[in-house]
Amino acid sequence: MGGKTGAFVKKNGFDNALYVQKQTEQIKKRIASFGNKLYLEFGGKLFDDFHAGRVLPGFDVNGKIRLLLEFKEEAEIVFCINAADIEKNKIRADLGISYDMDVMRLIDNIRKLGLYVSSVVITQYLGQPAADVFKDKLAMRGMKVYIHRHTKGYPSDTDTIVSDEGYGANPYIETSRPLVIITAPGPGSGKLATCLSQLYHEYKRGIQAGYAKFETFPIWNIPLKHPVNLAYEAATADLKDVNMIDPFHLETYGETAVNYNRDVEVFPIVKTILTKIMGDPNIYNSPTDMGVNMAGYGICDDEAVRNAAKQEIVRRYYKAGCEHKLGRVDQDTVRKIELLMQQAAVSTADRAVVGAALDKAARYENTSAVAIELNDGTMITGRTSELMSASSAVVLNAVKVLAGIADEVLLLSPVVLEPMMKLKNTVLKNGDNRLHLDEALIALSICAANNSMVKDALDKLGELKGCEAHSTTMLRSDEEGVFRKLGINLTCEPEFPTRDLFFM
Repeated sequence: MGGKTGAFVKKNGFDNALYVQKQTEQIKKRIASFGNKLYLEFGGKLFDDFHAGRVLPGFDVNGKIRLLLEFKEEAEIVFCINAADIEKNKIRADLGISYDMDVMRLIDNIRKLGLYVSSVVITQYLGQPAADVFKDKLAMRGMKVYIHRHTKGYPSDTDTIVSDEGYGANPYIETSRPLVIITAPGPGSGKLATCLSQLYHEYKRGIQAGYAKFETFPIWNIPLKHPVNLAYEAATADLKDVNMIDPFHLETYGETAVNYNRDVEVFPIVKTILTKIMGDPNIYNSPTDMGVNMAGYGICDDEAVRNAAKQEIVRRYYKAGCEHKLGRVDQDTVRKIELLMQQAAVSTADRAVVGAALDKAARYENTSAVAIELNDGTMITGRTSELMSASSAVVLNAVKVLAGIADEVLLLSPVVLEPMMKLKNTVLKNGDNRLHLDEALIALSICAANNSMVKDALDKLGELKGCEAHSTTMLRSDEEGVFRKLGINLTCEPEFPTRDLFFM
């Protein structure tokens, strides 16, 4: 069931307290430099930034929202969402929910922390019916909603853009605090356009204000080919993002700084627009100047961070392979990450759980298998059986090891299993006789009510957070979701578990 490996040992390489201190200071400095009004384009995830947590071990995955708590009385939050994303029901892959649902989820979570969400902006509006429904739904719940259409003249006709026909055609978003966070559920939501539109309206009203950008990655003050920056490229491979040296920063200051292609490409237009609005041609000399990211200063153990980022690149390779198998990304995305692996001098062989899972499957006539590497290096495996999925087997095996329970001991009582399986197969007619991971954990919690040993095993579930896992086949979305909730870093071979065409 398990044994020690000589695998890579995780070490913290990021000083989160120092990062928060420096980031807070930088944002306050930027607010003051613009007369106490700053529109801050906030990229990435407000909550659960697991990518940052994986590549910067020691980074608080909810660090951005905790950072905003430092500005609780000075900040307000505005959400942007693209009307086209609402219409086509765009899904957040990590959560399995649509962008519009995620906006509502995020607003609820932010409000519970005592932060102020002032409004929602629906961007790129072209009369989409689904966007109208979403607008009405928010309005009925008391949320201010603004509609922004395509900006006339964008991107080349800056005279029209910075006029009443361009940004002036958008309604002015009423704000009341010095720091306005412009954020969104995902990329392409119109955050930059919303910030610039607001600047136009503020200056028309005689109000001094400024713009800055907060993106954790790529990290501007570490090398271009540092594994952390390569891992960001791997994470955005489907968007075709490419990290590059900021040529504007190099020309102006004679210093290298890392940015990515989209910001570099759009900078001349943004600089022209800012100059027309604010009247200062030197407000920013490079896209790097626009950023306020201090994450590079939080790296305290470069070797630990490099090792963690290399592991993330391998994870992204497997994720892209599965996404390609499902028809969600093209083969070029997979090939790009293969090249990034080569640049980082890492391969799938460096992910110890991969070999353990494949070996387990091969020993049992190539049945599906899953391996979990515990945080102390112990390797646990499980395989598909008539009773359980491989995911259920490996998680139960893992908590047994953590609780010091012998392999031959059964954690799930037949008294509990029999009625569960009857309900699943006879009443609900599930069509799958195996106990899946969510079902196995429910059964475990029921058995724990009258069995102290099983309770000890149940209590060990929390210790699986941060563990690595690999499956020899792609998992059902419900099982994949449980791994995510347990905090286990899962990868899968890009292979379907059966020959059936329907898979979810």
